[in-house]
Amino acid sequence: MVTFDHREPGTSEDAWVRAGILDVPRLDVGEVAHLVVLAAHPDDESFGAAGLVHELAGRGAAVTVVVATDGEASHAGSTTISPARLRAVRRAEVADAVAVLAPAARVVLPGLPDGGLREHRGDLARVLGDVLDDVLAGPGGGGVPPSSVVLCAPWRGDGHRDHRIAGEVAAEVADRLGLRLLEYPVWLWHWAEPGDDAVPWPTLRALPLGAAARDAKRRALAAHVTQVEPLSATPGDEATLGPEMLRHADRGVEVLVDASGRRVAKEPADPGASLGAGFFERFYAGRRDPWGFETRWYEQRKRAVLLASLPRRRFRAALELGCSTGVLTAELAARCDRVVGVDVAEAPLAQARRRLGPEVELLRLDTPDEWPDGTFDLVVLSEVLYYYGRDDLDRALDRATASLADDGVLVACHWRHDVVEYPLGGDEVHARLAARPELDRLAHHVEEDFVLDVLVRRPAVSVARATGLL
Repeated sequence: MVTFDHREPGTSEDAWVRAGILDVPRLDVGEVAHLVVLAAHPDDESFGAAGLVHELAGRGAAVTVVVATDGEASHAGSTTISPARLRAVRRAEVADAVAVLAPAARVVLPGLPDGGLREHRGDLARVLGDVLDDVLAGPGGGGVPPSSVVLCAPWRGDGHRDHRIAGEVAAEVADRLGLRLLEYPVWLWHWAEPGDDAVPWPTLRALPLGAAARDAKRRALAAHVTQVEPLSATPGDEATLGPEMLRHADRGVEVLVDASGRRVAKEPADPGASLGAGFFERFYAGRRDPWGFETRWYEQRKRAVLLASLPRRRFRAALELGCSTGVLTAELAARCDRVVGVDVAEAPLAQARRRLGPEVELLRLDTPDEWPDGTFDLVVLSEVLYYYGRDDLDRALDRATASLADDGVLVACHWRHDVVEYPLGGDEVHARLAARPELDRLAHHVEEDFVLDVLVRRPAVSVARATGLL
């Protein structure tokens, strides 16, 4: 799971250059009769594949660009432009941008909801399938060999849900039709660091861009005015693609992922099997803050919501399961006389020890088989329960409840979006938690991104009643 804030500076282009991004193996596209580019949003095609479009169009290849959504949610906080107006403007921008790169290109705009490709996966598959069926049929129905068609789509690991879904759909269609598949990262350059395990170095390929191609790419990106320039000085109208992102796009090479050997999407995790310690040790290897606990506003805000949901100012003893690097643990320690943090992996615990004082007890335990001794009047289960298989989840909840003091509070908070590597989803975890007969919900907070529950032993008493206001 990757989260990021596009308003942050992100990783510098200089860091990527020092790591050798300009020196990855060259891309050989061969003889191409037709290039089909899939974009999740207007501007993706210009950021990630403009050089490829310009190069192949210049060689005489036909080009079709499919833009799944109209990008109407790019400025969701804006008070100066409506989604309907932004939709119309961005449709015009992408038409202008593609015309710079390949004047004869066909642009397909199905108008699927921005941020909603997961819910419209089938619709996107049908649109892309129909486009490619037409391409393979050839002019006049004469037929085009699949080996002469290249499909280019967002990289599946890009950290944006719409990009992932678009990439997965493209991979499925390419596999079915026997097409060569290339993928282009967009946000990877922003949120990742060169040494991260997530960076697909072995499959990165570089397409050299001459002066004409670089100029065309710059002009194409400039056509996306709503993304590269602020809409106004009003908060919420900031540019989506900041200066460092534009530097990534202005390389002398366009870096793509050769996905020909990675057609099949990851198999979903077994919902009956928990993730073991090895998964987390590999995940943290060489990565100090892989989830962005320290830097991302999303994480900061979520912690603030969790802490504000606690029904008491102070607690005697707290247990935090899955404490990771101790960022939330530190804030719990400010409100608790004693805190016990538990994690299954040593790498994040080592960071937590450096962050926290001796008053916090940190334990490496493989829960639910292992469990800390004692009783706690606060149990925090944040972004941890979906790592369990269903049986282990029930055992973990049994043990957490058994650890809960009579006046104890149990807080759970989890990501709601699908993560293929996780056995369970956040909604299922919270449904099973809500079904516990010994617990009552004191608070229930749901957003698109996360769900948070505060539970106590029956019967629940509101904060107002508990403090004498009622």
